[in-house]
Amino acid sequence: MKQLRVGMIGYKFMGKAHSHAYRDIPMFFPDTIHPVMQTVCGRDEEGVAQAAKQFGWNEYVTDWNELVQRNDIDLIDINAPSDMHKEIVLAAAQAGKHLFCEKPLALSLKDSREMLAAAEAAGVKHMVGFNYRFAPAVQLARKLIQEGRLGQIYHFRGWFLQDWIIDPDFPLVWRLQKDIAGSGSHGDLGAHTIDLAHFLLGDIREVIGMSETFVKERPIPGSMSGLSAKGGLHNERGTVTVDDATLFMVRFENGALGSFEATRFAAGHRCTNSFEINGSKGSVKFDFERMNELQVYFTDDTEDVQGFRRILATDPAHAYAEAWWPPGHTIGFEHTFIHETVELLQAIEEDRQPVPNFADGVKCQQVLEAVEVSIAERRWVRTEEL
Repeated sequence: MKQLRVGMIGYKFMGKAHSHAYRDIPMFFPDTIHPVMQTVCGRDEEGVAQAAKQFGWNEYVTDWNELVQRNDIDLIDINAPSDMHKEIVLAAAQAGKHLFCEKPLALSLKDSREMLAAAEAAGVKHMVGFNYRFAPAVQLARKLIQEGRLGQIYHFRGWFLQDWIIDPDFPLVWRLQKDIAGSGSHGDLGAHTIDLAHFLLGDIREVIGMSETFVKERPIPGSMSGLSAKGGLHNERGTVTVDDATLFMVRFENGALGSFEATRFAAGHRCTNSFEINGSKGSVKFDFERMNELQVYFTDDTEDVQGFRRILATDPAHAYAEAWWPPGHTIGFEHTFIHETVELLQAIEEDRQPVPNFADGVKCQQVLEAVEVSIAERRWVRTEEL
């Protein structure tokens, strides 16, 4: 069996998710290239050493510049904070490494385009981490749309709601700092909804939006890990420089209308990543908190049984289901990363670009920035302007 030697930069929330995927693929997808968990990289030696031991990496290093130049690494996996993505991608592409980069691809559209150009010039494979595409229920929604079973599509409604920073005394983690994260709920959560809309309906033509930062200052963190943090000892506070919530409307190239909402201030919502799509022949509804289910409605059902039906997307008829458990036995969040990584490994083996790749990351960044321009200038903005 062919092997692919992986060097991973970052080891916290996404690092754990990616590591889990690499470990499970040989068991459940034995015909796919086997990933070798060669080296994990992080700045904090104590933290990365513990991660290497816990996650099952062969070794660790603290200098990513050294890692991307090594001859025993085939793929560079980047799940470090967003402000590091561009520099690492450019160096790794120049070194001829395949690339797997978490979203958002970069802090700006300009940077994301530069990253795509570098990957294309190097002739390497490149993937961006939009894992929600790989839930079997989402794959089913796309299949119904592509086969015309929902008819002409009229509406897309997408919302990603969380509440993990609703406490005004939650510390000022890096995700709340524009120079590191690029944006707040808009780029962190909204990027996923934008990519799902692109995946399901196609390109977005124009946008108009609004945003708000509800808590302007927060305690300086003493420590942080993943989505958790503790305040420092001196009660210092810093300025929040990203949005807490962003809402926008769009018109798709196919004529459909769309609405998008991303917020971290929706009390009671832990990870409500949802969409509803309405067409001339039917509708679908999805909520990631019930990720194995797709609600489906068809207008041609007889009147006495019309209504949304619950489809449990765990039977072998659905994407990826044959690799897992008997029908009705559910899968979880971590499986979306496994499916995503399988697509990357199969693309490398088949000598094609995986999907989604950096071009999809650029397209998402284009919409994110169009919304920001719209908010700043209080007008409709066509994505082709950027």
